[in-house]
Amino acid sequence: MAPKLATLLIFLAVIYLAQTTNSTTIKPSSSFIKSSCATATYPALCEQSLSPFAKTIQTSRAQLARTALAVSLKQSQTTQAYLNKLKQVKGLKPRERSAIGDCLEEVSDSLDRVSKSIKELKNCDRVKGQEFIWHMSNVQTWVSSALTDENTCMDGFGGKVMEGRVKSSVRAHITSVAHVTSNALALVNNFAQKH
Repeated sequence: MAPKLATLLIFLAVIYLAQTTNSTTIKPSSSFIKSSCATATYPALCEQSLSPFAKTIQTSRAQLARTALAVSLKQSQTTQAYLNKLKQVKGLKPRERSAIGDCLEEVSDSLDRVSKSIKELKNCDRVKGQEFIWHMSNVQTWVSSALTDENTCMDGFGGKVMEGRVKSSVRAHITSVAHVTSNALALVNNFAQKH
């Protein structure tokens, strides 16, 4: 009986140590993401959307900003695909179809700006001083413009005549993109200040 108990205790100790070691390797990057996201506009969403990339991010502010922009880009692509499909739906009112078209244009512009920002942010790794500030300024301007494009998207849905499922659905997608883009901008600004 005693050898079985000793074997069981050793087995449990090994499992405990394995879990402890595992959690300590993940914890620093997870806590880094959590503390960095505390400054974002939507902290819970920020943490939720970036935590799956903790191993890649580690404790790098540059990688955190790049990943946040990649999340924004992916969400923009998903929204663009959704709007393209929605525009083809039969039975839309002419004003709805027009508003969706305008919105699609804004999302496409936003997508282009976020894409440029990701490329520009890569240049920041190789430069310092004034050159770093110049590249970061470009990134900040483009991400800020992308956010404006996303918010402008809903302008075509103004007025009671446009209320309904189409507007609600588009708003949900645009809000989702705008929130992750806003978080990305906050993390980019944070990286710029602390570099």
